[in-house]
Amino acid sequence: MKALSIRQPWAWLIVRGFKPVENRDWFTSYRGQLLIHAAKTYDEDTDPQWLERMYGGPLPPREFFARLQGGIVGTADLTDCTRAHPSPWFFGKYGFVLDNARPLPFMPCRGFPGMFDVDYQMEQAA
Repeated sequence: MKALSIRQPWAWLIVRGFKPVENRDWFTSYRGQLLIHAAKTYDEDTDPQWLERMYGGPLPPREFFARLQGGIVGTADLTDCTRAHPSPWFFGKYGFVLDNARPLPFMPCRGFPGMFDVDYQMEQAA
């Protein structure tokens, strides 16, 4: 399956359905199911107050996310790659539009830049 590595807390927000678009600097023609991989690094650059306003409340503490880094945390359907999107979460050059996002049990996995292949069977997540 295809996977995309995303830093926390963005990966957590995506798989819980709060962030419907992932910002990227590159275009993809891929459409279909995508595993969400939480990168080993946490995004320290985002203003926490802005993030909590967007989320609608306080996020879990940073220590919570440390347990969910460096592995698969969920799945979503990549349905479009666009240069414009009405979501306030969109601010990139391209937006990967994600539908039907849901968390999966954490599975340690090495991440890679761009989209990458992971030997993963959805049945193992049941």
